[in-house]
Amino acid sequence: MAIFTLQTLTTPSLHHTVQLSSTRPHQNGTIIKSHSNSKCSIDPTNNLTPNPNNKRRLVGVGIGLLAASMLISSPLDANATRIEYYATVAEPSCELQFAPSGLGYCDVAPGFGEEAPYSTLINIHYTARFADGIVFDSSYKRGRPLTMRIGVGKVIKGLDQGIFGGEGVPPMLVGGRRRLQIPPELAYGPEPAGCFSGECNIPANATLLYDINFVNMYSGNRK
Repeated sequence: MAIFTLQTLTTPSLHHTVQLSSTRPHQNGTIIKSHSNSKCSIDPTNNLTPNPNNKRRLVGVGIGLLAASMLISSPLDANATRIEYYATVAEPSCELQFAPSGLGYCDVAPGFGEEAPYSTLINIHYTARFADGIVFDSSYKRGRPLTMRIGVGKVIKGLDQGIFGGEGVPPMLVGGRRRLQIPPELAYGPEPAGCFSGECNIPANATLLYDINFVNMYSGNRK
């Protein structure tokens, strides 16, 4: 949702410029600002005489802000807020154990179902962070779990090992929630990842933190 601010610039000339600026998030998280200028003339008695066309523009902006404020209280926005909450708030802390591979893991909740057989499609929710805690990806923000084939190298090695198990790591069970600390050699290694138009989402040699929620076995739908 764009946020509009109204600023009046003081100038010694016979025109004042009213600047409307807006900020909106780009797809890659960059904040883009746009500006539009609205001029008003001043008579010799220093009375501000608005341009009728500019007045109509400002009325339109006011209507847009009113509609935006109404949207804030809508159930749809409340759902989006809950999704954003789950995407940015970490699971409760737990004490990491480390496998010989260097993978760190700990169970926030052990789960109540079965473990996933080799090469099975499963549904997971996850939030992925850098070592400093900044979120760079999340299934919660998309509003649906990720369907992945487990144990066959379709995802980074740290996720396969952290969910399917192996090399001293127990397998996750359906309903379980686990935190993973994935070293670079089990993630994307010395190469950056998630690159588009010369910009990369994940830097080289990055240690990644994942909060995994094993939702269920894939049965043709996501829940």
